[in-house]
Amino acid sequence: MTVLAIQRPRIALVGRPNVGKSTLFNRLAGRRMAIVADEPGTTRDRREAPATIGRREVTITDTAGWEEAVGDRLEAGMRKQSERAVREADAVLFVIDARAGLTPLDRAFAAWLRKHARKTIVVANKCESASGSDAGLAEAHGLGFGDPVAVSAEHGMGVGDIADALTRILGPVPDAPIDEDDDDDVDVDADEEPDEPPADPLRPVQLAIVGRPNVGKSTLLNRLLGDERVLTGPEAGTTRDAIAVEWMHEGKPIRLIDTAGLRRRANVSHRLEALSARSTEEAIRFAEVVVLVLDAQQMMEKQDLTIARHVIEEGRGLVLAVNKTDLLGATDKARNEQWKKLTDRLQASLAQVRGIPIVGFSARTGRGIDKLMPAVVKLHRAWNSRVPTPQFNRWLGEAIERNPPPLVDGRRIKLKFGSQVKSRPPTFALFVSRPADLPESYERYLVNRLREDFDLPGTPIRIVMRKPKNPFVKG
Repeated sequence: MTVLAIQRPRIALVGRPNVGKSTLFNRLAGRRMAIVADEPGTTRDRREAPATIGRREVTITDTAGWEEAVGDRLEAGMRKQSERAVREADAVLFVIDARAGLTPLDRAFAAWLRKHARKTIVVANKCESASGSDAGLAEAHGLGFGDPVAVSAEHGMGVGDIADALTRILGPVPDAPIDEDDDDDVDVDADEEPDEPPADPLRPVQLAIVGRPNVGKSTLLNRLLGDERVLTGPEAGTTRDAIAVEWMHEGKPIRLIDTAGLRRRANVSHRLEALSARSTEEAIRFAEVVVLVLDAQQMMEKQDLTIARHVIEEGRGLVLAVNKTDLLGATDKARNEQWKKLTDRLQASLAQVRGIPIVGFSARTGRGIDKLMPAVVKLHRAWNSRVPTPQFNRWLGEAIERNPPPLVDGRRIKLKFGSQVKSRPPTFALFVSRPADLPESYERYLVNRLREDFDLPGTPIRIVMRKPKNPFVKG
């Protein structure tokens, strides 16, 4: 019997700045995903997450605060993102601050919602104190969206009432449809062990885009998607939170993560920027491949090198994406000469990951952008690769024969055998007679040989040294 999947309704959380949308988003998502701060305008891009409200499986969308802004200003872009979330939603949660009461901006947004959103629920937030929120709750009845739902997102009060309100406008939660063509009468041998489930081929590749502020990370994400999904602008720090977007590339699901720019820690003094940096570091930790975006006119700066080394230490696959290559020179010859100088400098700066993929492009014009994803796919395949133990030990014997380990105190260190203990990234265990005395230079030799002989360019490789147990020594 096969249960068919039901498409999740999309629920947009909207409202003016600083009414608690992101706090409610985190509460419904069940974990802290969006950055929350007292500063208005903390949220700028749409953020999505799966959630369960009552018995209903939904996709919730956090949005920027709605403001009356037009033109090319950042606030105008934030408003467009919020309005797009409303148009794509099946239902809208219009969040207001019950303590502050209705403001002219609340009323203006309510008038816009009456024209563009048929299914809207007013959520009166910050109702933990009845004495301070009664007036605002009473005013909310006059917006024309039915009875408001009183909640306190910070304390979790009243959140369950949102499920009842969704049932009123979306109908009851449908039961999961069942594929009746399946035969329920198939005999199963109770003594027969089930086969191990195969790896999920539809599991998305976690791909994070990182770099210093204002190098073109968000422009790159929009170019890959072919859509203005995240805000871009000439000013540094436009992106404040890590934004994940589901994407299909040639039939392969990709989870693209746009991140805030990382500056040197010594230059980070504002609490909101510190939270943004923490969100970026978390995105790196959970990524599989990281695209480090560099500015062709300002590389390789110390901060670029710091970010690259952090990615390598985390064991993530790293692709260097050099943006703005169209500004390197006036002619093709000049650009090629500049490009060779840049790539030589990059490879020398990151010698511990020999053969790291370097892709040059212009996110603004799209030139060269088609080379990025093939490099990512190839690196991800190497990052997941495994070497069979017999093949690895044959290779180890040949590597030792070509370059024997050094002598220590007149005795040669013996590398007895080894195997790959895990992938993601490739990690190998070597059993060595005196692991503490094996020099780092010899370990680098083995890593470089592994990378060359098994086609693992740019992939972090880890080697764990172990001493074999002596069977004649108890304990």
